[in-house]
Amino acid sequence: MFSGIIEEFATVTAIRKDRENIDFTLKCSFVEELKIDQSVAHNGVCLTVVAIENGTYTVTAMKETLDRTNLGLLKVGDKVNVERSMLMNGRLDGHIVQGHVDETARCIAVEDADGSTYFTFEYPENREMALKGYFTVDKGSVTVNGVSLTVCNPTSNTFQVAIIPYTFEHTNFCDIRVGSVVNIEFDILGKYIARLQQI
Repeated sequence: MFSGIIEEFATVTAIRKDRENIDFTLKCSFVEELKIDQSVAHNGVCLTVVAIENGTYTVTAMKETLDRTNLGLLKVGDKVNVERSMLMNGRLDGHIVQGHVDETARCIAVEDADGSTYFTFEYPENREMALKGYFTVDKGSVTVNGVSLTVCNPTSNTFQVAIIPYTFEHTNFCDIRVGSVVNIEFDILGKYIARLQQI
């Protein structure tokens, strides 16, 4: 379980394909605090640490994860938003994030807001998925590349988020451009409510 409050971004130092899986090796400031089997969210995707050596750690993404997320697009040198799992004895500063990315979205607009930046994202319109809670609502929560954000101006398949300078500088939002593919996780509460309405 995560909160969507990014600790920092890690840098991809190596990528190795192993049959249908891909091993990603990354470097960040808290490598020495990690342990094997620990869960870490990468661009919002919960992955397990499988190796730690020489100041780097390695995680494995399976085919299902690669098909559903933007991890398969990563290259050596790319920045990845990382967050260790949430401690249960503190404040929940973001919102409840599972680390189970629902799908990807594409950035279709980036607008300066005189200090902050508005990003607009579009995802495939699918009524069947919307009935299961895969949608956004105004002032609701959404996770973009692991970042807990508040939704603005949602439509049936687009939404906008406002990024303050701190978030822009300390996450990989600094690299997002029109055309960039991001991971999105819709709010789990909305999914449960949608499911209850079908019972």
